[in-house]
Amino acid sequence: MKEIKINSGKFIIRKTLKSDANELLNYLDLISKESDYLTFGEGELSRTIEQEEEFIEIANNKNNSLFIVAEMGGKIIGNLNFQAGQRKRIAHTGEFGVSVLKEYWGNGIGKELIKYLIEWSKNSGLIRKINLRVRTDNTTAIKLYKKLGFLEEGIIKRDFLIDDKFYDSLSMGLLID
Repeated sequence: MKEIKINSGKFIIRKTLKSDANELLNYLDLISKESDYLTFGEGELSRTIEQEEEFIEIANNKNNSLFIVAEMGGKIIGNLNFQAGQRKRIAHTGEFGVSVLKEYWGNGIGKELIKYLIEWSKNSGLIRKINLRVRTDNTTAIKLYKKLGFLEEGIIKRDFLIDDKFYDSLSMGLLID
């Protein structure tokens, strides 16, 4: 667990717990309505509480995955999920997704979640590369990723289809050595 101060108070970063399942599902439903930059939209996540508990438990029991939340005043305000490969040849590399409630954008919460992932990866003894993909028009996120050391690796054409419009994504990576 890590505590961080921001303008509007303090928040903590901690591993996600099975007991977070219901609140996390509510959080995911809310963010799905707040941003078109996510890989899912409103109503697309249909997990039950039991399925979310199982997802959390599986993530927490792997040495090459990380599922964390940012919490302020007992409320989940952000999350990051990193999943690496299942087989030996790809167990050292994985991809993450990160999100923050819109009312907390601009406070550095996403940045702190990613910094936590990078530090965790360096200490894991296993993770050697972190991947992500981001819509090419999400310039704020791309700027942050570059600031944290991620490099552009390529463009994926028509990666997102939202309201009958295609969006390209940028593949980025960070080597962990």
